[in-house]
Amino acid sequence: AFLKATDELIAAVTAHWREDFTVLRLHGDCHAGNILWRDGPMFVDLDDARNGPAIQDLWMLLNGDKAEQRMQLETIIEAYEEFSEFDTAEIGLIEPLRAMRLVYYLAWLMRRWADPAFPKNFPWLTGEDYWLRQTDTFIEQAKVLQEPPLILTQMYYS
Repeated sequence: AFLKATDELIAAVTAHWREDFTVLRLHGDCHAGNILWRDGPMFVDLDDARNGPAIQDLWMLLNGDKAEQRMQLETIIEAYEEFSEFDTAEIGLIEPLRAMRLVYYLAWLMRRWADPAFPKNFPWLTGEDYWLRQTDTFIEQAKVLQEPPLILTQMYYS
């Protein structure tokens, strides 16, 4: 069931992926836990830095339900556009990027499993419950990919 769910999730990402975005240098793991506040904000944990669309560094700052995420994204984009234009078409990449992160994180854990620190720090990875939950997560994310992306209020359409 897990492998089938993984294959279906990857197929859904492939169907919804687009590459007509401006490529930028990104943090790659931009979430609140990687921002330290001391005399202003500082980003940490730069080992996932990569190239990609601007939205890749913005979507992980969102939380809550769709309405809350829309309001947060509008605020973030408004601030972002003080420095650079933002292509709102990239919003359609949020769920494919979320799905890719789910798969990538699991692959990251598995690639490092031979390191003695990993079984010690991630003991749940060998539990059946984890794999059942992960299967459900992949199935749910494949469904989310079939839904329309977040829609900003009219003032944000480009």
